[in-house]
Amino acid sequence: MTARPALARISRIAKRSAGAAAANRMVPEETPIALSYGGTTHAVMMASPADFEDFALGFSITEGIVGSSDEIDAIEVQDHGAGIDIQIRLKDTANRRFEARRRRLAGPVGCGLCGIESIEEAMRSVDAVDASRLTLEAQDIVRSVQLLSRVQLLHSETGAVHAAGFYVPGHGIVMAREDVGRHNALDKLAGALAKAGTDGSSGAVVVTSRVSVEMVQKTAAIGAPFIIAISAPTALAVRTAESSGMTLVALVRGDDFDIFTHPDRVVFGAAKHVA
Repeated sequence: MTARPALARISRIAKRSAGAAAANRMVPEETPIALSYGGTTHAVMMASPADFEDFALGFSITEGIVGSSDEIDAIEVQDHGAGIDIQIRLKDTANRRFEARRRRLAGPVGCGLCGIESIEEAMRSVDAVDASRLTLEAQDIVRSVQLLSRVQLLHSETGAVHAAGFYVPGHGIVMAREDVGRHNALDKLAGALAKAGTDGSSGAVVVTSRVSVEMVQKTAAIGAPFIIAISAPTALAVRTAESSGMTLVALVRGDDFDIFTHPDRVVFGAAKHVA
């Protein structure tokens, strides 16, 4: 398919202290993207029209549809003008498991959460992360946010998109993705890491948004023992991070930040990275 632009130039009237004048501004595109399995649409997300395969792979992993990229047979991106349909074909074992899950979650009405099974799905527990390999120095946390800001190319043009990056001590931000949706950015990062064969336990997920429970669930699916955010967490996100063994750091502002769970993995002073 022909690549879609991620940005658009829009005319506006800019009011400033010196007066008002006509001007142009770059704004991000937002497109409905359907994620379909076996020819049936599973979810439709409003997202930036980029990194489609990363999105499909990452969403499949972070939503527990597949355990790894090896369970996906093919990904086909179809542009239908009004939106994008990503057709994902699962391998036999994964497809049977997904079909059984879809039948279990089917409800009698068309709501977002139908029946106790769907509520349980939304509140699904997360596997414990392997935090034994990694501690971070306080300066790592500050540096991770600074470095992520430097690779936010869409945000620097528009001021209107989120980013998710993967920080590895000694290497910096090794992977990053941007999107108009914070969940989408994290899904795209998860897919990019999976394609690259990057071990999630080797670094920290860094996000430009608040930390909701879904962000913790998706970070746990990546296998990262840290989530670092510039905004605040929800109470449920804190409880979920605590139970999964994840260190949740938020409200990173310059050299200041708050550690909400498992603070013993943040070292103040000399660096201490355990391989």
